[in-house]
Amino acid sequence: MDADIIAKQRNAMAERGLDALIAGSPENLAYTTGFVVPSQLLMRWRHAMCIVERSGHATMVTIDMEETTVKAHAAFDDIRVYREFTDDPMREVAAAIEGRGMAGARVGVEMEYLPAGDFATLRGLLPKVEFVAADGLFGKLRQVKTAREVALLRSLSRVTDSAIGETLAHARPGMTELEMAGELTGRIFAGGAQHFKLMIIASGERSQFPNVGPTGRALRDGDLIRMEIFGVLDGYHAGVCRTAVVGEPTAEQARIWDNLTECKHLVMNLIKPGAHAKTVYRRFLEKFDELGLEPISFVGHGIGVFLHEEPYLGRYGEEVLEEGMVVAIEPLVYIPGRMGLQNKDMLLVTRDGCELLSDATGTDKLIRIG
Repeated sequence: MDADIIAKQRNAMAERGLDALIAGSPENLAYTTGFVVPSQLLMRWRHAMCIVERSGHATMVTIDMEETTVKAHAAFDDIRVYREFTDDPMREVAAAIEGRGMAGARVGVEMEYLPAGDFATLRGLLPKVEFVAADGLFGKLRQVKTAREVALLRSLSRVTDSAIGETLAHARPGMTELEMAGELTGRIFAGGAQHFKLMIIASGERSQFPNVGPTGRALRDGDLIRMEIFGVLDGYHAGVCRTAVVGEPTAEQARIWDNLTECKHLVMNLIKPGAHAKTVYRRFLEKFDELGLEPISFVGHGIGVFLHEEPYLGRYGEEVLEEGMVVAIEPLVYIPGRMGLQNKDMLLVTRDGCELLSDATGTDKLIRIG
C-alpha cells in the first residue's frame, strides 16, 4: 500500500469525524491497496474490501479463490477470508468492524457501488454503526496524485503513446483495423501494461464515431484514422489518442488539425496550480470556435483508477487545479457523416505549469501513413 495514500485517508477521516473507510469498488480498492483483485472486475458478488481505520490499521476481506493472490501482492495487518457460495462477505466485513471495537463507529462506505441488498445486510449486522456515503471523499482524495502514482502514470503514458505511435508508423494502405488492433495490443503488453480498455480504431467514414472498436475495414488512400486506447497498470489508466491520414491531408483536414494543435498548446499553457477548470475551457472555446463546429462539453478530465475523474475542464467544471493532479486533454472534432479528428494527451500539473506525460509521438502535424 502507498503510505501517502493511507495518510491522506487518515487525515480525511479525522477532518470528517470518521472512524474507518471501506474501499469496496475495484477502482478504490486499487487506489487504497495498490493492486487489483482479478476476478472482482468480472463477478460483482466476489467482494474484495479494505477497511482502513483512522489509526492506520488496515483489514482486507477477500474471497477464498483470491486468498493467495492477495497475500502475495500486499502486506496487511489483518486478512479475513470468506468461502464462495457458503459465506456472506458482508458478515465477514461486519465481524472485522465489530472485532476491532467499532460496533458503534462512524464508517464511510461507497454507496454508489455497494449493492442495496449487501448494504441492507451490513446495516442489519451492525445496527449501531453510522454508515456515511464516502464516494465524494474518495473522489476528492484521488485528484492529487502521490509520487508513486505520478511515476506509474508517467511510465504508463509513454508506454501507451509509444504503442499507438509505432502501430501507426507501421500501418500501410490495405491493412485492416483489426490487423492494426493486433499490433497495438501486442505493443501495449510488450511495453509493460497489464491490461487495456476502450480500444478505438476508426478509419475513413468511421472516424466520425466517438467510441467504436476495430472492424475488418481496410485502409484506403485519403482515410483519416483515429486510434485511442487506455493502457492499464495496477488499476490505473493512461488515455492517449492519435489521428493519422493515409497519404496527404486535404486542406480542410490540415486546417482543422492546425486548430486542434493550437488548442492543445493553449490549454497546456493555461494549466497550472490555481487555474480554474471552467476558465481553461472558456479560453479553449475562444480558439476552437474559429472552426465554426460544435464543441464537446469539456476539453479535459482527471484520470487515474477511473477513466474519467474530477477535475473536468469543461463548462460545468468548478475545480481549481492543484500541483500533482493528472489530467487528460483531448481537443477533438466529430463531423457527422464525414470524419473525426482527435488528439488526447496525458498531463501532470506541476509547480509552475504542466508536464506532458505522453511525449513519445509528435502530433503538431497529422501523422502520415503510406
